[in-house]
Amino acid sequence: NVLLLSQIKLPPMMEIITAEQLMEYLGDYILDAKPKEISEIQRLNYEQNMSDAMAILHKLQTGLDVNVKFTGVRVFEYTPECIVFDLLDIPLYHGWLVDPQVADIVKAVGNCSYNQLVEKIISCKQSDNSELVSEGFVAEQFLNNTATQLTYHGLCELTSAVQEGELCVFFRNNHFSTMTKYKGQLYLLVTDQGFLTEEKVVWESLHNVDGDGNFCDSEFHLRPPSDPETVYRGQQDQIDQDYLMALSLQQEQQNQEINWEQIPEGISDLELAKKLQEEEDRRASQYYQEQEQAAAQVQQVQGAASPASARQSGSNERKRKEPREKEREKEKNSCVLL
Repeated sequence: NVLLLSQIKLPPMMEIITAEQLMEYLGDYILDAKPKEISEIQRLNYEQNMSDAMAILHKLQTGLDVNVKFTGVRVFEYTPECIVFDLLDIPLYHGWLVDPQVADIVKAVGNCSYNQLVEKIISCKQSDNSELVSEGFVAEQFLNNTATQLTYHGLCELTSAVQEGELCVFFRNNHFSTMTKYKGQLYLLVTDQGFLTEEKVVWESLHNVDGDGNFCDSEFHLRPPSDPETVYRGQQDQIDQDYLMALSLQQEQQNQEINWEQIPEGISDLELAKKLQEEEDRRASQYYQEQEQAAAQVQQVQGAASPASARQSGSNERKRKEPREKEREKEKNSCVLL
């Protein structure tokens, strides 16, 4: 979305794009963005980064894994996933910061990344040193109290760091959102499914950590949704899912670290690889089961719609029943351009 608003141009009247087409556009853009006049060492370094980015580009369909640090809005652990943002020249921000005025949390969190902090919490809990146990408890409370991955200190730092009119990516609740700044106020591009029919709703202000911003049109004029109740339900479901996902990932990380401690010493590389593959398969299976359950719940909610909406949809049910089944496979790999 950042590139569509700045660099990449799609054919006119194009409303739906497949994941394969999207990857082609991104790949072409990375190739075209290659610097022309650079030294041999810089060229080799860029080509290596480009190769690493191409290798993980397919992950954009399911989500990239970035590891935040709690000391700055642009501080992330450097991973191959971050290379994609560097090559595309897209600033990446987050707002999950520790307030420097809270000394005990600053000491407990330190310069750790999220993954390192989870490991530290586990280690502190198992320590015989009461001071370390207390430090681990403070760090764990910080993660629990900021599970939505945005703090007021982080929001203040974001407002200062983002430049006026800058198009960037904001990471929160394990999601990436398009963000910009207009007249000193931060805005996020609205892409939730619940707003699909709200043509005038384009941006949502980011002015607190509770997620209840004001909706605006493309010119940043206030535009309340035409059906607030429907939008509220869709927005609340998204917030709830994000919060549960954040907690789930925290617990999953903790469980994963504990499993590492349970691996016996002297295990061969082959046996270790098998164990890791089995764990990966288990997690993938669990993930798809949860997705199917979530989809089933959404269908149940839609089935329980108001009588008025049921009457409106009833006349079209027979027309769309069979084609819908055929189109469902296409929709899995497609996204709607808003």
